[in-house]
Amino acid sequence: MFLSNVTTSRRRRREDSRLADHVDRLGEEHPPIPLDSVDYTMKRPGLLAEKFGHVLDYMARVELEVERNVLELNILLPDPPEVDKHFYADVWMPQEIQHGLILDELQQQAGRAPTDANLSEVDFSLKLLGALGRMPGVQDISRMLYYLTGLATERSAVLAYNKLHAGLLELGEKAIARTVIAPIRRQEPGHFAYYQLAAQGLWGQMSGWQKWLTRALRKRTFEVVGAYNKRQVTDFGDVMKALRMSDGGEAELREYARQVGRAEYELMFAHRRGLRVPDYVFKSLRRAVELAAERKGETWPAAQPAGS
Repeated sequence: MFLSNVTTSRRRRREDSRLADHVDRLGEEHPPIPLDSVDYTMKRPGLLAEKFGHVLDYMARVELEVERNVLELNILLPDPPEVDKHFYADVWMPQEIQHGLILDELQQQAGRAPTDANLSEVDFSLKLLGALGRMPGVQDISRMLYYLTGLATERSAVLAYNKLHAGLLELGEKAIARTVIAPIRRQEPGHFAYYQLAAQGLWGQMSGWQKWLTRALRKRTFEVVGAYNKRQVTDFGDVMKALRMSDGGEAELREYARQVGRAEYELMFAHRRGLRVPDYVFKSLRRAVELAAERKGETWPAAQPAGS
């Protein structure tokens, strides 16, 4: 038992050291994007606003609300590892807020109103979970849910920014694609890597009951990125439509769900062979596109013409 504890302790120190080195590199190699490096030149701002204005608004809001997310983390994790706090307070938050400021300025220069972001209102359920986090074993579950949410969020962001970059190039808006979207998407994979390393390390330390409860809570609480109510879920469906992420019906949506949830599914459900798509991710995405279609008086997926 003594040798086992020593081995576990050494492994944890190595994992913490890897995480700390990763965070330091992120901070050094990817400082917040300088505002003077951005070129807001637009050839057809009206068309850009029509096609992607609500996408920019949604993305700007999500990025700016990182300020509130850090408040939530301070409540959710009463005693977080120093490396976590260093990551989300000193590296992640400054980068993401700068993304939000740049995207919001872009949409305003395209003729849209500034985004309406919630920077301070914390949901009661998070306060309750934070209070429970002081009980032995519970904070590790909260940390794991934080890492899993980060994995899905960052993967969704990379996919969305790739689509937006391609869409802007199709419109001929090269300056924005090059100086706004490309630098932002370049910073997201480093965040994903942090969550993946942290999740893998923590999962190996968790007991059976902690893993069981984490799986159960994740299935029940998964939300599409940045959506905390029905209107925002519907808005996310509109974003997916604008970025052509849902035009291909259920098959395309399942592939999208697989990409968003692959890392957490491989971690938590590796014992279930043959499962490729996180069903709770797919259901959340499908609800978003269905609500967006319903708001426009349509159905999703659209019915195919006879004989097609």
